[in-house]
Amino acid sequence: MNAILLGAPGSGKGTQAKRVAERYGLTHLSTGDIFRAEIAAGTPVGLKAEGYMKAGQLVPDAIVTEMVAGRMDPAKRYLLDGFPRNLEQARSFASDLKHLGMAVDLVLYLNLPESEVVTRLSSRRSCGKCGEVYNLLSSPPEAAGKCDKCGGDVVQREDDTETTVRKRLLVFRDLTEPLVAYYRAEGLVREVDAAGHIDGVTKAVCAAIDGYLAESKKK
Repeated sequence: MNAILLGAPGSGKGTQAKRVAERYGLTHLSTGDIFRAEIAAGTPVGLKAEGYMKAGQLVPDAIVTEMVAGRMDPAKRYLLDGFPRNLEQARSFASDLKHLGMAVDLVLYLNLPESEVVTRLSSRRSCGKCGEVYNLLSSPPEAAGKCDKCGGDVVQREDDTETTVRKRLLVFRDLTEPLVAYYRAEGLVREVDAAGHIDGVTKAVCAAIDGYLAESKKK
């Protein structure tokens, strides 16, 4: 199967994607990782994306989709994390996959109440020196304000303040609600409650995937 993992900032997409990809033998594709790799390699599409980023502009949907589709191999199965981000990307991606003889089979939506998103992200801290990430509620540093790994100062990033988190949620809602509706119309969405403990969410995600696989075998 080729699956997409959707969810608000702070819903645990990155953590769950790594766990699920490993369990089911899927290739984990993250748009952030793809961007960095393409730019570092100096590929034509990477150079186009870099030009927009250096100018402080959003990379156009067509370039983002080209980057991701360019990594897809019909001989493999994938779990996409952080893509597509909007309806235009989803439609373009579906067309690109069709040319490859592939399709999106399953969309896992990690549903998390906005109040929980704000609590999680505004409690997040990171080391200004090595980048290690902490959470004051679930995984605080051993010594307050100091990184366990390198001893650097642990601080709150600007994009994790409550004001910024709420702005990010508005953008997420505007982009993702139509995206989820699009995939629901295709009958692909399985919703998972992401408010629990990490292990419990992993169990729920795996149950959704197992349910899909069982249904697929009956067809």
